[in-house]
Amino acid sequence: MQSKYFINENFTLKKANPSVTVLVGFGVIILAGTLFLLLPLSVKNPAGISFIDALFTSTSAVCVTGLIVKDTEIFFTPFGKSVILLLIQLGGLGYMIISTFL
Repeated sequence: MQSKYFINENFTLKKANPSVTVLVGFGVIILAGTLFLLLPLSVKNPAGISFIDALFTSTSAVCVTGLIVKDTEIFFTPFGKSVILLLIQLGGLGYMIISTFL
């Protein structure tokens, strides 16, 4: 069983809590998805997408909730749809399988 370690402020090696690792991992995936959805390459609308809408869409995709603010078919480009698909795959299956090895 492999564990993650980190160095604290006293420069001693401590074992990271697995539940914290899972939560931080979900946060990182959601934030990365949000940043990718904010790219002009992701949306058809020249005005782009608001940060809150991108964050909500990314969170919903990673948590496999299925809630949307903007119509995916109309609003997002193929790149944006691919980002959403990747987030669904990472959140629904991939990340949970990876976290079992922590």
